[in-house]
Amino acid sequence: MELWITQLPFPAQFAIVIAVLLPVCTVGAWAIDRVVDFVASKVSPSRNAEPDCD
Repeated sequence: MELWITQLPFPAQFAIVIAVLLPVCTVGAWAIDRVVDFVASKVSPSRNAEPDCD
């Protein structure tokens, strides 16, 4: 597979790399965003919580 890709002309190599990496990077970014949102919601105080004023 690697030899086949390296023997292709540059525009074809670029198209194949973009076709593979674009979905992988998009899913990776989406997953990271979800994990960060989840962790942030668990760590940060709730916005609906009333302040404790004594």
